Amino acid sequence: MTAQRNLAMLADAIRHHQAGRLNEAERLYRQILQVDFQYTAEVHNNLGNLHKAQGRLGEAVESYERALADKPDYADAHNNLGIAFKAQGRLDEAVESYRQALVHRPDHATAHSNLGNALQAQGRLDEAVESYRQALSHRPDYAEAHSYLGIALQAQDKPEEAVESYRRALAHKPDDADTHSNLGIALHTQGRLDEAVASFRRALAHKPDFADAHQNLAIALLLTGRFEEGWKAHEWRWKAKQLAFTRRDFSQQQWQGEAGANRVLLIHAEQGFGDSLQFCRYAPLAAARGFRVILEVPPALARLMTSLPGVESIVPQGEPLPDFDLHCPMLSLPLAFNTHLDNIPAAIPYLFAGKQAVEDWRQRLGDSKSSLRVGLVWAGSSRAYSADLVLIDRRRSISPALLSPLFDIPNVKFYSLQKIGAKAPEAFGLLDYMDECHDFADTAALVANLDLIISVDTAVAHLAAALGKPVWLLNRFDTCWRWLQHREDSPWYPSLRLFRQSAPGDWGGVIREVAEALRSEAK
Repeated sequence: MTAQRNLAMLADAIRHHQAGRLNEAERLYRQILQVDFQYTAEVHNNLGNLHKAQGRLGEAVESYERALADKPDYADAHNNLGIAFKAQGRLDEAVESYRQALVHRPDHATAHSNLGNALQAQGRLDEAVESYRQALSHRPDYAEAHSYLGIALQAQDKPEEAVESYRRALAHKPDDADTHSNLGIALHTQGRLDEAVASFRRALAHKPDFADAHQNLAIALLLTGRFEEGWKAHEWRWKAKQLAFTRRDFSQQQWQGEAGANRVLLIHAEQGFGDSLQFCRYAPLAAARGFRVILEVPPALARLMTSLPGVESIVPQGEPLPDFDLHCPMLSLPLAFNTHLDNIPAAIPYLFAGKQAVEDWRQRLGDSKSSLRVGLVWAGSSRAYSADLVLIDRRRSISPALLSPLFDIPNVKFYSLQKIGAKAPEAFGLLDYMDECHDFADTAALVANLDLIISVDTAVAHLAAALGKPVWLLNRFDTCWRWLQHREDSPWYPSLRLFRQSAPGDWGGVIREVAEALRSEAK
């Protein structure tokens, strides 16, 4: 009778647990553990699940370990312990726990998939892919494993295979908003923009407040020139996982484009240097609407931004802000100004190098009549704080060795404008003064003395174009939204020319085209 009573109590505890009455469930689990009961391991495991659901991860680990002390071959408890370890960031221990689950139950599809997630978090993508495939060999209809496999394949720069995995996931779970959004990202990477937009819209149909899907949709719309909807959707970026932690919670309202009436408007930088260099162009337009404009930017941009017309004061990020009435993030300015393709403010130059610094470099570099002075940039920042941005940088940056066909062209003198990353081989003979450029004002003065800038998609390209210098941009296949589709020019920068990859990874074709154009330019 005692055993039957304990089983009934356990069943009652499980009903409370499943109904979300966690306090009552915990009381019953602990009461059961006070008596001699053959299913003690199962009770500890359930208690661990309860603690995990409450975020009490240390207690969850303790409960799972007690379950395994009673029943060392308990595969589910090993798997659950792995989940708790992963939530604590203890990835090595998570991997070992999942492997122990599979020792005792090799066909445990969930443990295979969870092992894949832990391996992927460690950057061990090949092993993660194999784990997901193992999960699917035991359970072909496992939608989550198909989806996780897609994410790993996307991280391996295999978007076509990722698309297939996402489609298989959706065949088994068609209402999964995350998978629809991830499918859209993979399609976007392949340049299949209409399909990508449709996938993002399907994600939002299932989950209307899905900020990441709104942000992904915004980028696709902007890339295709649909600015009106794109800028509005882009405001969701502050709730998306990549930027939510950077949101500025000012008590003042965000500016929406109304007239200034001598009020003070704080325009503050966000995201990268390139974005600040591109969108600071709106500050003089805000001043023209009657605002006293304060511009907050990264310290490396502060001196350069003093050349921007119409700005009352520049505040380096990290320093105290003066009083202001309204604020606006830089990438919200196009929305405030109702920007369309036909009204982009593109009068260049709108930034200026210091006259004395330009003259100092002119004298130092000497006569340039006999050769074309060309600045080169081959790599951007890896932005290691975001896995997605690391992948983008992997596709936008190149090895300096790929530029070697340029160095045989006569009548050209090359200057490195590469501040970070790999140095060019000494045999290339690049002149490199970047150790003397301590901020963008210094770099601007050097760039002002060059004839042409050839750069991958990074901040120096924006700097040179904002200064009105000719820029040839080496552009990856899955281009940034700002460069639009199927264009060799840019409505943002009249002096910029785009050299696009015809296929993912085809830098050789881009460099050959640039070499031909440079040969003509240098005659």
